[in-house]
Amino acid sequence: MEASMNKLAAVGKFSHVKPGETDYKGGGLRDFFLYRDLGIADATGGQVICHLVKANPDCPPEDGTGWHRHDCEFQIVIMMKGWARFMYEDKPTLVQAGDVVHQRPGIVHYLYDYSPDMEYMEIVSPADFKTVDMPPATYKVPPVTRWK
Repeated sequence: MEASMNKLAAVGKFSHVKPGETDYKGGGLRDFFLYRDLGIADATGGQVICHLVKANPDCPPEDGTGWHRHDCEFQIVIMMKGWARFMYEDKPTLVQAGDVVHQRPGIVHYLYDYSPDMEYMEIVSPADFKTVDMPPATYKVPPVTRWK
């Protein structure tokens, strides 16, 4: 099957976002995370989003994201600081600073635990991808690590 992303129109807009030019903000997909827009959705006409996501210091992990999947063509997570614990289907997975994860389209997952300094870059296509709640892939989810 040929990926439809190869059929998208060429984008001629240049983008260069420097540290401090955009701020971390709440109001994203998850209240317990803060998001920093890197201008890629605008630059690509919505073909791709690239943003930084970090732990909200006022919201330590409790229940995590819940089981869900994303309607997208690709999703890459690059852990820049700290760590996060995911369930990918029935497999517990520790993602640490320096790790890169390709989350295949439609994979059912659950981010259930993360460090106070967790920060990752997420690249997804399309920029307006949808998140769909899913039934649990397993009920055997390890407990969260309480922040001190």
